[in-house]
Formats: sequence, structure tokens, C-alpha cells
Amino acid sequence: MNRLERLLRPGSIAVVGGGAFAPNVVAQSLKMGFAGEVWPVHPRRAEVEGVRAYPSLADLPGAPDAVFIGVNRFATIDIVRELAAMGAGGAICFASGFLEAGADDEDGARLQGELIAAAGSMPVIGPNCYGLINYADGALLWPDQHGGRRLKPGERGAAIITQSSNIAINMTMQQRGLPLAYLMTAGNQAQTGLSEMALGLIEDERVSCLGLHIEGFDSVAGFEWLAMRARELNKPIVAMKVGRSEQARAATVSHTASLAGSDAGSDAFLKRLGIARVNSIPSLLESLKLVHAVGPLPGSRLSSMSCSGGEASVMADTAEGRSVAFPALSPAHQARVKAVLGPLVTASNPLDYHTFIWNDRAAMTAAFDAFVAGGFDLNLLLLDFPRTDRCSDADWAAACDAFEAALRANGALGAIVASLPENLPEPHAERLLERGIVPLHGIVEALDAADAAAFIGKAWSRPPASALGGVHAGSSDKGEGRVVLDEAEAKRLLRGAGLAVPQGARAASVAEAVAAAESLGFPVALKALGVAHKSELGAVRLNLKSAGEVRDAAAALLPLGIGLYVERMVAGAAGELIVGFTRDPVFGQAMTLGSGGVLVELLKDSDTLLLPAARAEIETALRGLKLFPLLDGYRGRPKADISAAVDAILAISRFVLEHADRIEELDINPLIVCNEGRGAWTADALLVCTPTSPQEGD
Repeated sequence: MNRLERLLRPGSIAVVGGGAFAPNVVAQSLKMGFAGEVWPVHPRRAEVEGVRAYPSLADLPGAPDAVFIGVNRFATIDIVRELAAMGAGGAICFASGFLEAGADDEDGARLQGELIAAAGSMPVIGPNCYGLINYADGALLWPDQHGGRRLKPGERGAAIITQSSNIAINMTMQQRGLPLAYLMTAGNQAQTGLSEMALGLIEDERVSCLGLHIEGFDSVAGFEWLAMRARELNKPIVAMKVGRSEQARAATVSHTASLAGSDAGSDAFLKRLGIARVNSIPSLLESLKLVHAVGPLPGSRLSSMSCSGGEASVMADTAEGRSVAFPALSPAHQARVKAVLGPLVTASNPLDYHTFIWNDRAAMTAAFDAFVAGGFDLNLLLLDFPRTDRCSDADWAAACDAFEAALRANGALGAIVASLPENLPEPHAERLLERGIVPLHGIVEALDAADAAAFIGKAWSRPPASALGGVHAGSSDKGEGRVVLDEAEAKRLLRGAGLAVPQGARAASVAEAVAAAESLGFPVALKALGVAHKSELGAVRLNLKSAGEVRDAAAALLPLGIGLYVERMVAGAAGELIVGFTRDPVFGQAMTLGSGGVLVELLKDSDTLLLPAARAEIETALRGLKLFPLLDGYRGRPKADISAAVDAILAISRFVLEHADRIEELDINPLIVCNEGRGAWTADALLVCTPTSPQEGD
């Protein structure tokens, strides 16, 4: 049995405390029709909300399955200790003033430690936690009003966990037709983390999908296990991870760190797990509604129908830049649609079917059937309902009936999208869900939902990623204690590890630079050592073809650094990549792959992967770059040696993993990808590590 089973699905609920909050827990469970026992605990009251009260925990009929503790933070510790000793199933700790109180409150950290010790093996949610609503059983450990309804017999619903009590309350008030099985707040996660709560919820057969509002990850391994179970149970997870706008960055010297930022690791982790990420509360709810109703989408091909050219244009524009798209109709499909709608209608996707057939059930059924027959992964019908206090919505029934018939005839998935969320009232939304049609509120939110469902479908079609558990995480001192190796030393280490690095040599003077260039063979590149961003500071000269050119360049560059580095030029370049690594304090080594060279930060054309990364992941990331068409022979250009580029990236990744406990940052910019058959070469390298640097042959 799951450790949280009794707490999440209780047969008995004890409520400890007075004031306004604890009695409301009793009232809410009674209002929802909870079939189990409710035991208020109060030393001076005979009853609470009409239910017999007990003067102490010791007076209860038995050990409660779930307990809401609504007393101050100091008294909470003793109550938790007593509950653990009597074998209670778990507790919600409502009180605040623990670790979240901050460094100025000396009691907070101490009390949180005492709370964990007092609980022992008994699950504790919180502290600073609003509680739990179980809409499947009508069991509420919830001290406030809420807007949800109990699940009907045999009905399934989404489970949502949020780290914000107010967001949780607001979500219960949604009128979008999304059935909820559970809503839970996480609080401080002092003892029980978000991933364990999620695992406890997702195992319930009445849960169809899981929504997470994440401020931070409690456990990498816990989330990996959660993602695996979600896939096994066919229960998609959608997350809203906050932190995209965080400005605080660790002190860095590499391009990679500035590209990766504070949020890229989280994004890469969620992608790796097959957890879809959205950026707003409405998009989270709409995505959950779509995957609740139809599960992950098998692909990204969408269709759209509306009776307005303006709406069709908005749909097309909103899809721009997304993974989901509205593909053009094939000639045969176009002819079939045109045969039904006539010559005045342009058969395209998105489709404006005009108002000629409005409220003609037979004509609309024929038109919708012809269009839906294209084998799309999700079919959208844009339909805003009129407000019924001033208008009639009777004529809208024909469109709904025709769409349902077309979907059934073609075995297709479909959703009705309201351009304005308020134009799809909850009663309509609930009836559509019962008919197998997904009601989606808002065009942007609808396409966010389709993106999320298609992402999960694609992620689940691939083998699961390997676990990150063996990767060294943690962060070392970002100032003192870090060593920045110069390019010559960094390349010596990389070459010793078997990586493709051009031949080069150090030079301490102009004469040594000239001699080295003549030994290596022209043309050469000349660089000032000890300079982090050479191009920005004019500390690199390329394609020097004679001793005189090297002499002039060396004289100019020598004062800029701590020496010179002379290197053979790489010939036949087809494109430049950045391959960089930073050590994420939560996820271990993170790799940034993107367009390289001098425009790396300007273009911001990059993707982040976590190590270990499989070859297929690297190839997918590479093909997703804006730069990729140039590497693939754009407009007659020679094709790049893409296979060699992937081999090089894999080899660099292995080097980083072998020294993961010491490498803080590694920046290879550029990795020059040459024409087919000519390889990929490390043209510049910056390595930041702990004082014991990787040694050749380690």
C-alpha cells in the first residue's frame, strides 16, 4: 500500500483546532457527503458543526486515517508526535511560521526540524499547507470554501497539486468543465515532497491525468519514478513550472551559462521525463482537460473549421512557431471538401466553411464529415455560444450534432474551441465532454493544450530516458576555488581524450608564434591566451597565410593576454555550433547545443539537454535548431558532416561525465562542422573546473 493511502483516501477524518478554519473542515466534508467518520477534537466544545467533539486525541474511537491540524506552530509539534504514536494515517499541518518564515525567524528552522522528528514515519503534508480535497470520495481536509463538485459514480477526473493555496482555491472555482478527482497543496514539503504526493494520487484508478504547479523539484529520482509510472498507467502529466523570468544568475564566464540561465535545466528535465510544460493557469487547465478526455495525441496534425475567415486567420496565426500545425489539404481531400461546400468556398486548412450551411444539420454533417476525413490527429471546431440571458443558443445544436456525427463516422478526435472563454459556459462544456467532444476555452489555450498533448504522445513513443541518479550534482564555489584553464590547456585535455582538436602550439613571443605557424603550416589562427571571450575583445585573428601576417598579429595580440596560441585553420567549414556544459545544482551536468560563433547569444538558437544524453536526443536537438537547414545543404550549399558532429558531441559529453565532479563549465564555441566526410573540429574551448583539474588519461 502507498504510504499516503490512508491520508489521501481516508475512512476517518480528525479535525484538531478551533477558530474559523478547523470547524470549516468539518463543514466542508459534511457538505460533500463524506461517508466516513468525522471526529472534531476540541477541549472545550461538545460539538462542532453539529458533530460530536472529543476533548483530546486520546479520546477518539481509534487512530484516524487523516488529520487536519489547525493550531499554532508550537502546538502542532506535540500533536504530530501524539498522532504518530497512536498510528494515525497522516496529517495536514496548516500552521505557518516554519522554514518559510526566513532566516530572521530563528524558531522557524528549528520547529521544522522538530516537526519532521515528531512525525517519524507518519506522512505529514506541509507545514504552511492549506490541505487536500478528495472529490472522488467527498473527503475534505480543507479549511475554506471551494467551487468543485464530487465526482459521479464511475467518473474519472484530473488530480492537481499546487504549491500555492490561493491558486488552489482559484482552480476549484474554474467553470471550464474539467472534472477534478483531487486538489492538493504541497506547503513546505518538510517531510513529504511533491513527487511522493503525485505518486500517491496517480495510482488512484479514478485519476485520469495529473497537473503540477511547481516552484522547485523535491527529488530528481522521485520525479523520474513518477514519470515512469505515469507512462505505465497511461496518465499524462502537465506542469506549470515557475521561474522562467528569474534574473538571478550564478557568476559565469562562459557563453553556455548565459544561454542556459536558471530555468533551462528545469525545462530540459521535464522534456526528458515526457512531462508537458505550459506557462499559464488557463493553459494548464485546458491541457489537463484535453489529455483527460483523449489522452496524448498521436501526432501534431490539426484541422480547424469555422464559419469566419477572420477566425480561420487567427487560428493559423496562433499556430505559427508551434510543434502542432494545420497541414495543407491533399488534392483529393481538397476536391472532396469542395464538392460538398461548392465553388464559393476555398477548401483550405484552417477552413472557413461560410454561413451558407449554418443550422442545416444535414449540410453541416456532410461538410464536417468531408473535412474530418483527412486523418488529422485532432479536429477543432471554432464555436462561440451566445449568452442565453439575452439571446437564444438553439441554432448552435445543429453544429454540435454535425461535428459529433463527423467525428464518430471517422473515428476521429475533436474539440470545440471558444475564442472567448466566457462564450463556452460550464453546462455546455460538461455536455460536450459527455458526448466525447473536448470543450476548450480560448484559442491560445486550445493550441497550448494541443501542443502539450502532442508533446506527450511523441515523448511516450520513444524509449524512456536513462536516469540521472548517477550524475554528480551540487555546485561548488562560484568564485574562489574555481580554475579557468586557458585554451591551450583545455585543448590538450580534450585531445588527450580522443576528441578532434586542430594541432596547435603555445607561443610566449612574436618569434615563437612565427616559428610555430611555419611548423604547423599555413593558414593558421592566432589567439591571445587567458581571454574568455576572444571575439568580443578582438583577441583572435583567423586565416593568417604568411609569416608576416602572423608577426603583425602576434605583436597586436601579445599585450591582451598571458601568451599566444597558434593553431592550424580548419578548412571546409559548413557551419558553427556551440556545445557547452554547466553543472546544474539539481540535475547535474546540463548540455547546451546551439548556433555557435560570434552570434551565439544574439541569436539564442539553442536547446538544453541533461546528461547522459542519447544519440537520438542529440540528433533531435540538432535538427531543431534554426541553423540546421544550413547544415543540411540549404539552397545548394554543401551538406555538413552531421554524423561527425553528433559523434563529436557524444564524445565531448562522455568526457564531461567522466569528470563530472570537477567540471563546472565547458564551452566549445565554435565546434566547426565541415562538409560531408571532413569531420567536426573543436576550434575554441574554455574549461572551468575545481582546483584538481581533469588530467590526461584520467
